[in-house]
Amino acid sequence: WLAKVVVLVFVSALLAWLGIRVLDALIPHVPYRERIGESPVAVGLFMAGFFILIGLVIHGAITALTAVTAPIVWYIFDFRTWGLLAMSFVISLLLGVALFYIVDKLTPKIPFGSIKENPVAAGLHIFGYLVFFGLILHAALSGPL
Repeated sequence: WLAKVVVLVFVSALLAWLGIRVLDALIPHVPYRERIGESPVAVGLFMAGFFILIGLVIHGAITALTAVTAPIVWYIFDFRTWGLLAMSFVISLLLGVALFYIVDKLTPKIPFGSIKENPVAAGLHIFGYLVFFGLILHAALSGPL
């Protein structure tokens, strides 16, 4: 089961990295990666969100019934699990970006674009996205297939 968890952690870390790059592309007026690198606090928030994401993935992988009952070869080639992770990734990105724009329009006195002015604000937004994505992956991993 340890090998399964390690594989899922690496895949989830890759998806998190890819997700941040996609957020940069879909919300072009907020250069997240550039702004986060400007502040140690923002970097700390990013790392905290990343560790929470990985912790949720590990917990979801360990508590999943298939983690202890199926051999690793079957688990690695279980396309239902990988498909569920891929769908979770796409859904989290679409929801995250859609909610960013919808709530921004619904609250005109709270300009979401002002995140770009402060590296800590950008780091906190990415922290929230990583926790959000971690919760979605946890649900996908620990739910019945």
